[in-house]
Order: sequence, then C-alpha cells, then structure tokens
Amino acid sequence: MEEKRYLTFALTKGRLAEKTLSLLESVGLTCEEMKDKSSRKLVFVNEEQKLRFFLAKGPDVPTYVEYGAADIGVVGKDTLLEEGRRVYEVLDLGFGKCRMCVCGPESARELLKHHEMIRVASKYPNIAKEYFYNKKNQTVDIIKLNGSVELGPIVGLSDVIVDIVETGGTLRENGLEVLEEVCPLSARMIVNQVSMQMQPERIKDLIARLRGKLEL
Repeated sequence: MEEKRYLTFALTKGRLAEKTLSLLESVGLTCEEMKDKSSRKLVFVNEEQKLRFFLAKGPDVPTYVEYGAADIGVVGKDTLLEEGRRVYEVLDLGFGKCRMCVCGPESARELLKHHEMIRVASKYPNIAKEYFYNKKNQTVDIIKLNGSVELGPIVGLSDVIVDIVETGGTLRENGLEVLEEVCPLSARMIVNQVSMQMQPERIKDLIARLRGKLEL
C-alpha cells in the first residue's frame, strides 16, 4: 500500500528549487511539468512516480511540512532556525552555503567584547536572540527589520546587525564587516514526523540515494 500514496515536496522558490530538482533528477525523481516556465500551475505532479511538488516562500516551507501538507521540504538552515518548526532535519544538501554573522562597523567590536547593552537589527530575531542570550549571555535590544538590515548601523538605528553573509561585498561597500560568526548555513532536507512513520521505506530510500550522490 505504501507506494500508492503521493510523496509531496515543498520547495523554496528560486535557486534552491532549481538545485533541488536537478539533484532529485540525478537519483531518478523527475517532474517534467515544472520545466514549463510559462505554466501557472501551483502544484506539479508526476503520476507515474506518484510525486507532487509545489513552490513556496522559504519561511512557509517548514510550516507546510510540520502540518503535513508536504512530506518533504527543502529550505535554508537559517529559516529552520528562525521558524523553529517540529520537523525532522535529515540531510545537509551542501548547496546555498553561506554564514549567519554579527556585522557592524569596526568600532562595534569593543561593544561585543564587553557584553554591553547594544541594539541589534535583524530579519532573524529568534536567531539573534538565541545567539546573544544563550550563547554569549549578553542582554541586547533586538529590532526586527524586513528590508536592508545594513542600513541599521549606518543610520544609527542599531549598533550591529545579524544577517546572512555570502561574499561580504555589500558589507564592505557600506563600511561594515563581519565581527562574529553565528553559524554556517546551507540547504537542508526536512521531513514531516508522521510521513516518516507512514512511508518509512520510500523516504529512507530517497535519503540514502541522495546521501550517496552527495558523498560522491
């Protein structure tokens, strides 16, 4: 009976989805419908392999997986940490690599050393809180921003920011630098807790095949 059910994937829109699809294709899971860029469909199906795919915004992917609307999701580690959903994280896919860092002007380095009360701007208030309160035992004032957080220290809203750093180019252009690294990030595969019990063979087989591919 296990093979009769669809296996549903929630993928993060954009580069992560493209890389995930080519990785899945390399182990024999395909979805031709998704290659049609003009399609307005929201859910794509491979009837033969009993697979279903849909694209979602990053922060929504763990939600779809936690509540069972998707069996499997692929999302950045930053989103998993920020959203704190109850899902199994089963695989580091190794792409989308970057770092979560505390950044600011060089002058802010001293403030971090002396555990002073500072203001921290971030799109990731939960990650910032976890880092400062639990890892550093430093009390800070966290301000949530949705746009260009680099503006925070430049216009005097905050002393530092907690943000994703890929190359650091934007920081340097704005007179900011990485002051501390919070954690490394990359794309992760997550699984719904009930799905893991309902379709264990199928999901574990997929994880094993992907792991084999990633270790090559």
